[in-house]
Formats: sequence, structure tokens, C-alpha cells
Amino acid sequence: MSFQAYIDNIKAKTGKTPEDFRKLAEKKGLLKPGVKAGEILNWLKEEYGLGHGHAMAIYTVFKGLKEAKKDVKGMLAKHFGGEKEKWRPAYDAMMKKINSFGSDVGTDIVISYISLLRGSRRFAIIQVTKDKLMIGLKLKGISPGDRYEPAGNWNAMMTHKVAIISSQEIDKDLYDKLLKAYEQAIAAK
Repeated sequence: MSFQAYIDNIKAKTGKTPEDFRKLAEKKGLLKPGVKAGEILNWLKEEYGLGHGHAMAIYTVFKGLKEAKKDVKGMLAKHFGGEKEKWRPAYDAMMKKINSFGSDVGTDIVISYISLLRGSRRFAIIQVTKDKLMIGLKLKGISPGDRYEPAGNWNAMMTHKVAIISSQEIDKDLYDKLLKAYEQAIAAK
């Protein structure tokens, strides 16, 4: 089950979004420093009838909120450090174009990749290596095609992947696929 499926199931069961749970946890003092994961999990299980996996999904959101307060620019810089620095101009240009898709485009930066979001829904990811940008796309109902491969085990959240070995490969076709993934993200339930 995907992370988004956990969140969707929690909302269906409780009527609450992760943001709702965040507010409730804040009121109970569960987001203060020193509060253990077990306390939060027990609260979610006892008061809302969540199973362990679903409670962990909400806890992961809370943990992400704490981590989001860290230096996001510093995290982004790590993706483009050393030999990967050459990809930063291509990434910046690509993000400028992707941000024009809509006002709800965002990013979520973790250690291994950069997620591209429409609101809270991930529609693509970017993984930076010294030799290439690996771009994963969530494109339902579209066959992989020439340059796009099934994402497979590379990233189970994505349906397609493409290796970009030159900034010239960041072209209209790729932007069209990214836009399609962005558009599908809002329709996903």
C-alpha cells in the first residue's frame, strides 16, 4: 500500500486529514520536544482506532513537519554538491517551467530525491547523480514508450522513469509528460 493510500484510508475512516491530526496533537502537547513516538502511536490507536501502519503514517507526517523546519536550502544543496553541481542550472530551469503548471506546485526534499508535488500529491521525483538526473513520473494509463521505462523497483511510487544525461534532453516531450503527471495528480483519489 502506498503512503498516499494510507492517508486516504485514514481520512475515509476518521474524516480527518494529517493537518487535522497535527492540530489535535499540538493541543494535546504531543508535538513538543521529547515526546516519544510510542505516545503518539498509542494516542492515534486508542482515540481514533487506527492500526499500527496507519498510526505510523500519521507519525511520519508529524516527523516530516519537524524535519521541514530544518534548512531546506541546505538539503537541496546536498543534492547538487561536488560532482553533481553541474546539474543545478538544469534543475533550476526545469523547476521554473514546472512551477508555471500551477500555484499548487511544491517540492519535498529528502535525502535520496526531490519530490514534485501538486498540493500534497507527489507526481514526479528527481534523483541527482554525478552522471545523470533520474526523473520518475506517476503516469497512469500511459505506456512507457521509447525513452521512458517502467519505474519498477527503482521507485514503487512512480510508474515511469527516464535518465537525463544531458540538459538538452530536458525538452518539450519531458515537460509534456511532467504536465500530464501534474494534471493526473489532482484527479487521483
